[in-house]
Amino acid sequence: MTLAGRRVLVTGGGTGAGADLARGFAAAGAEVIIAGRRMAPLEAVATAPGIRAVQADVTDEASVAAMFAAAGPCDIVIANAGAADSGVMARTTLAQWNAMVAVNLTGVFLTLRDGLNQMPGWGRLIAVASTAGLKGYAKVAPYAAAKHGVVGLVRSLALEIARREVTVNALCPGFLDTPMTDHSIDVIAQKTGRSPAEAKLALEAMSPQHRLIQPAEVTAAALWLCAPGSAGMNGQAIAIAGGEI
Repeated sequence: MTLAGRRVLVTGGGTGAGADLARGFAAAGAEVIIAGRRMAPLEAVATAPGIRAVQADVTDEASVAAMFAAAGPCDIVIANAGAADSGVMARTTLAQWNAMVAVNLTGVFLTLRDGLNQMPGWGRLIAVASTAGLKGYAKVAPYAAAKHGVVGLVRSLALEIARREVTVNALCPGFLDTPMTDHSIDVIAQKTGRSPAEAKLALEAMSPQHRLIQPAEVTAAALWLCAPGSAGMNGQAIAIAGGEI
């Protein structure tokens, strides 16, 4: 497939799945804009042809508006920016809760809302959620609540735009082989006394395939949602988790 002539915006595009999405869409011929709070990792990804970087904070309404102004009209908007935190509910602070909701839910809302408002014709809105948006996991209640919110947002928005040439869907990967998961592995190791290798095995065991999901698998699914023949996919929460859910 080719996406020549399409402009794509990827939030959280400096690392992990976002960086892979940027490279994948650029390889398919699209013009790609990546956005995030830290310019250094964005600029590293933007050394590839067809990718440019814009600094933005998706939790800030004015910053999101400025991001779209700098990007120009986008045909495909991928709300990928996110963060994870863990801890038992009884010791979770309001600040931790607010931080998880701000980046993982409010940031998606602002990105998809402003992305939709600047799409006059054909368009694709994609939220990168998580299997935590489809099931519960212990010790990540705020994160899971925010990701469940993303799935609800996508399902509701899909009904509003169903008569347009725009679709909205959520991709829900399991644990990804990314720096975010590396951080989770380190936290598990510190809190449980396991080695990092043992902590990684515990996360891999949550998948029936006993492996972490590769960022390229998320990119492949996103590309498919933008390909001819995908117009009927609207309001879906697509699990990429080896059969976990």
